[in-house]
Amino acid sequence: MVNALEVEGLLVRLGGREVLRGLSFDVPSGSALAVIGPNGAGKTVLFRVLIGVLPHGGAVRWAPGTRIGYVPQKLDVTRDLPLTGRDFLRAKADVSGASGTDAARVLRLVGLSPSVANEPIGAFSGGQFQRLLLAAALIGKPTVLLFDEPTSGVDEPGEERLYEMIRRVQEAERLTLLLISHELTVVYRYATNVLCLSREQPCFGPPEEMLTPERIEQLYGTPLRSHHH
Repeated sequence: MVNALEVEGLLVRLGGREVLRGLSFDVPSGSALAVIGPNGAGKTVLFRVLIGVLPHGGAVRWAPGTRIGYVPQKLDVTRDLPLTGRDFLRAKADVSGASGTDAARVLRLVGLSPSVANEPIGAFSGGQFQRLLLAAALIGKPTVLLFDEPTSGVDEPGEERLYEMIRRVQEAERLTLLLISHELTVVYRYATNVLCLSREQPCFGPPEEMLTPERIEQLYGTPLRSHHH
């Protein structure tokens, strides 16, 4: 299967309301798909369908042998728990049946030192905690990584470093990447294709076609000033 994922005629209803309708797109293996759109357009709903936790109509076809790693937008973990980063990874390894040595591998991949991993998770900065969530998603060597707004809770200087690290991990592990992001500059730079979700007509294509000022203004419904460089 050349494509890691094929979605055809996807329909999702929540509370009697259609959130997604007639959505079709393909994700080639090893590519990076960015999902953009205004709040309420169904971006996180789409990811929850893809990981199999929401019912839907239409077809969602993953390539045979696909293993999914998922980093949610937020994780309901009380940060003052007496839990270290290493404990967090060990728990994920136990649940997924991964090797106990996998924690050291993923910590190296995301650039977290052993000393940081041994700290309580409450002491982690926003960027360090996002790296920990990514490390947990990489436990078990997934073939596909879903990342919901990777810079949520990260200060501006850390955003670029986090995206660069995600790109390095994708290349090192030969992952197919799907990410939700509002950072259009980063989307333009890193995405192979862009899926634009809106309450009207979704659209799909390469960044240079999807991220024009006219299309972005139509997607978000507000006037946009852009600077091309």
